Amino acid sequence: MIVSAIRIERFNSAHRLNNPNWSEQKNHDFYGLCNNKNFHGHNYTLHVKVTGEVDPESGYLIDLKLLKNIIREEVIDKFDHRNLNLDVPEFNTLIPTAENIAYVIWHKIYNKLDSNLDLHITLYETDRNFIEYNGK
Repeated sequence: MIVSAIRIERFNSAHRLNNPNWSEQKNHDFYGLCNNKNFHGHNYTLHVKVTGEVDPESGYLIDLKLLKNIIREEVIDKFDHRNLNLDVPEFNTLIPTAENIAYVIWHKIYNKLDSNLDLHITLYETDRNFIEYNGK
């Protein structure tokens, strides 16, 4: 039997969208308020969906406590109440757009899961703006 288990978490982070290869004016024109030199923040909501075959012996797809701990260690502890540009090493070379944040989070979680599980994440930057990523 194939099922999906979903865990929802929240974290708060600040960031600045700025391409160091562009002029200050081009960054301002393209990113607008998101290019604020003093940064700006979001209350992110993360949906982590794990899909796979249920283990017939345990009846679990994945122990949800294990999934909670992976998300806490790999995402919440590293992103919550942090400045993504300054405090998260992956964003030394990536602009912390919602797309790139989702990409980084997916890889952090995927690397901790059993290889027989599929992972799909949805990252809400606001109630109306969100990114979905499944590793492809």
